[in-house]
Amino acid sequence: MASNPWMPPAIALRLRRSEVDSVVLRRTVLVRCRDCKIRCCCSGKVTPFRRIAAGSGRNCGNNAEEWPVELKKMTHKLRIQAAPALPFASWQSLMSSRQEKFFPRCTPKNSGPQFRDTPPKRDTGIANEKDWGICLNEHVNESGVNVDGSTWYRESGEDFGENGLRCRWTKMGGQSHDGSSEWKETWWEKSDWSGYKELGVEKSGRNSEGDSWWETWIEVLYQDEWSNLARIERSAQKQAKSGTENAGWYENWWEKYDAKGWTEKGAHKHGRLNEQSWWEKWGEHYDGRGSVLKWTDKWAETELGTKWGDKWEEKFFAGIGSRQGETWHVSPTGERWSRTWGEEHFGNGKVHKYGKSTTGESWDIVVDEETYYEAEPHYGWADVVGDSSQLLSIQPQEKPPGVYPYLDFKSTSTSFLPKDDNPPPA
Repeated sequence: MASNPWMPPAIALRLRRSEVDSVVLRRTVLVRCRDCKIRCCCSGKVTPFRRIAAGSGRNCGNNAEEWPVELKKMTHKLRIQAAPALPFASWQSLMSSRQEKFFPRCTPKNSGPQFRDTPPKRDTGIANEKDWGICLNEHVNESGVNVDGSTWYRESGEDFGENGLRCRWTKMGGQSHDGSSEWKETWWEKSDWSGYKELGVEKSGRNSEGDSWWETWIEVLYQDEWSNLARIERSAQKQAKSGTENAGWYENWWEKYDAKGWTEKGAHKHGRLNEQSWWEKWGEHYDGRGSVLKWTDKWAETELGTKWGDKWEEKFFAGIGSRQGETWHVSPTGERWSRTWGEEHFGNGKVHKYGKSTTGESWDIVVDEETYYEAEPHYGWADVVGDSSQLLSIQPQEKPPGVYPYLDFKSTSTSFLPKDDNPPPA
């Protein structure tokens, strides 16, 4: 690591390797041609356009090895990630305990729900509804005490609102005999006269070590008021805080789809591990007609004043487009190093590549190279419809004769965007 001018040794010791490597490796795979790949710049050197191996996927993973991949198979391999690290080391024993086993959600009456004290994992995105196992109990209001002295409760209900809104919900929770551990879960489904449907979960808890967490997952179906197209939107927010370290993290993920192929995806994430903090934002937008925009921006810093980051963006349509990015580092004394690069793809087999760095590196060449990019999302409308059977099965509310619903989807469509880019961890 000492040879890398923009990554201090402390990073390799304390910051999660997956966070550091992904900052660099995401950028290195942006040059895609039949027989070339940029070398990963973890060594501190750059060999911009040296033909050395077959192109790799967009996300390299946690090491700097060169992974040959058939470029014809690259489409739809949008993100390849290693298994995520546990939120905090102190939770490792919990993750291998009985809590990983599947507990039936719809348990019989007078049978208490199983204690769930497992925090969410990082970088796991938006889970499909089948992974949540939502099952809404009817007319339940019960509680009890387990053999070990822990207590539990479960209740269900039904609420009504404007435009014929109907919300069915089930709440459950419990705590240990001494109150040091606690968990809560709420499941719900909503529908109204306009055809709006919603399915969601909210979970929170804390354990005896002082670790606390909160997460929610929501998916909705509605008809867009401008295009009259059906749309499905999904979101997930997660956060956790360590009770033994100055550590915590927050994530906000969202996905939006319509029946014509328009797709938008993104995430905002940040966290802290003792003296180090990190942030990440990324987004993807497909217009359903071949135009695509993708971008990533990551950065981190230490309490000593060291800062580093990486960002890139690509825009394409019908084989014509551009890619550009920057990797940078700032030392505690304020000394800045950066390397910028770019590509212009003309759609005729010619690609203009250019770049420079503050250490005097520079290149400006035109090469013969095929252009590869994903014009369609690897997970699109057909996929999300196939994975949303429980959402689609929600029974719509019948509208009384002569009554017209008030349609205002503005609040719905924006509810999946972050309201605060940097909210404090739980």
